[in-house]
Amino acid sequence: MPDAIFADPRLAAVYDALDADRSDLDVYERLLVDELGARSVLDVGCGTGSLAVRLARRGLDVVGVDPAAASVDVARAKPDADRVRWVVGTVPDVLPLQVDAATLTGNVAQVFLTDADWLATLRAVRAALRPGGVVVLEARRPEVRAWEGWTEPLTRQRVRTAHGLVERWSEVTAVDGELVTFSSPTTFSADGTRVASTSTLRFRPRTAVEASLVEAGLELRDVRDAPDRPGLEWVYLARRPAG
Repeated sequence: MPDAIFADPRLAAVYDALDADRSDLDVYERLLVDELGARSVLDVGCGTGSLAVRLARRGLDVVGVDPAAASVDVARAKPDADRVRWVVGTVPDVLPLQVDAATLTGNVAQVFLTDADWLATLRAVRAALRPGGVVVLEARRPEVRAWEGWTEPLTRQRVRTAHGLVERWSEVTAVDGELVTFSSPTTFSADGTRVASTSTLRFRPRTAVEASLVEAGLELRDVRDAPDRPGLEWVYLARRPAG
C-alpha cells in the first residue's frame, strides 16, 4: 500500500509544490534520450508524473505506473499528460509490454522492504524491457546515513500553494538495520488540518543492489555517482540480455 503522502488526495495535490526543484530529472532526461537513445520508457513509481510528462514532450512513448491513485490523478491533470499512458498499480499490471528503458527514480527503489518484493519487481521490469533494454534506478548510499538529517528543524518547509499555506517536515521514528521509518506530518493553514504520513525506506548496500539485479536476470552495465547528488546516491544501469 502506498504511503499517505502519495495516496491521500490532499497531500498528493501539494506534493509538487513542496518538491519544486526537479532539476534532478535533467540527468535522467539526458541519459534516456541522449545517451541511451530510448524511444519508449516505463516510469515505475511515476508519482505525480513529472518525469513521465517531460519524456513524453521529447517524443518518447511513455507508460507511467504507480499504486497511488491520488498521485496519478495529479499527473493526469498536467499539461501534455494525454501523451502518457497512466496505470494505477504495479509493474505486473502493465505487462505485456516491451520498452527500451525503465526508470525507478527518487526513493522508488527503496520502498520495497522485503527481498521477495524487490526481486519480483525487478523481474517484472525485466519482462517489460525489450531484449537489450536498460533499467535505470537510483538509490541512496547507506554509509552516508542521510536519515540523520531528517529532523524537524532541518526539514521544515512552509510553502504557499494553490491550497493555501502548507507546512511539512520529516522526523525519523525508528532505525532497524537497513530499514528507516520516518513521519512527515503536513499542516494546512487554511483550516488547521494536520494530515499524518509514515514511510519506511530500505537502505540496501551497493553490493546487495548489484546482486539483486543479476539475480533478476539483468546484466549490470554501470554504476555511477549521481551527478546531481554526488557522494549521496548511486545510479545503476542494468541491461536485459539481447540473446
